[in-house]
Amino acid sequence: MEAFEYARPTSSREAVKMLASGNAEVLAGGSDLLARMKDSISTPNRLVSLRDARDLRGIEYTPAKGLRIGAMVTLIELASQPEVHQHYRAIAQAAEKAASPQIRNVGTVGGNLCQRPRCWYYRAGFGLLAMQDGSSLIPNGENQYHAILGNSGPAYFVSPSNLAPALIALDAKVRLLGASGAREIPLSDLYVTPHAESDSEFSLKPGEIITEVLVPPAPGPSAFYEVRQKANFDWPLATAAVALRMNGNTVRTAHVVMGQVAPIPWRSPEAEQALAGKTISAGTADEAGKAAVAKATPLSKNAYKITLARVAVKRAVLRAAGVESA
Repeated sequence: MEAFEYARPTSSREAVKMLASGNAEVLAGGSDLLARMKDSISTPNRLVSLRDARDLRGIEYTPAKGLRIGAMVTLIELASQPEVHQHYRAIAQAAEKAASPQIRNVGTVGGNLCQRPRCWYYRAGFGLLAMQDGSSLIPNGENQYHAILGNSGPAYFVSPSNLAPALIALDAKVRLLGASGAREIPLSDLYVTPHAESDSEFSLKPGEIITEVLVPPAPGPSAFYEVRQKANFDWPLATAAVALRMNGNTVRTAHVVMGQVAPIPWRSPEAEQALAGKTISAGTADEAGKAAVAKATPLSKNAYKITLARVAVKRAVLRAAGVESA
């Protein structure tokens, strides 16, 4: 690990000022950034720790306004909040499943949303798009864990956040703060598919940070489901978040967002359409799962992920409707 300067501001505005000069990066929980620094993937000259920024902490819920989550709230804090469990089950389930207990105790909401891809080409120093001689190494390489949707190139990595699909399904927004001031955007707009090695997978401006996540009042039941190779600590192979707005026993509208299948959290209007106007049953949920992956284009070694993503959507739908227990 290369030498770096360590800064510890006491507010978000002070942090933004410290990020404005030099090659600086934000340090939240550190579980991702420090690993990248040890592997020389990231080499910042300055780390700006947000640990003492009190305005980035706290969880607040009101029936009228919904949920506010500070960017420095830890995953264990989020998973343990009674109001989150009661009104936003998808968020609680996603936070409960993230990483391991040790990481959930230090990992933060902002860090989870902004973690970098787990693609082994990227982590081995080949760059975000793994380009060599003008083409990507991934389509004909070791692509077992790469994208099956949104993978027409040149990006083939998968968005790694557990929380993002659940929050996007619930129409969450994020507040950002940078040198030019504060702004608010839908969380889905935070993620972009890069087209050049110099591009980022986030729409953050230089020196900009997430300050809080805002989730409107839940319109109805929601759920999150993930498929892992191992039940204990392991990276998910496919995840799905579903939020339903019901009219009695009939689905009025649905939001279906998948994770670990595309370079961005992948919303499926096909699955949503398959659910609209229907009563939830095993057959309806299965049709939604099939619709969600109907346009999938697997790479040479990851066709199995189509089945996993389909099952994740099906199980999330059943779980949201209370047909399948959590």
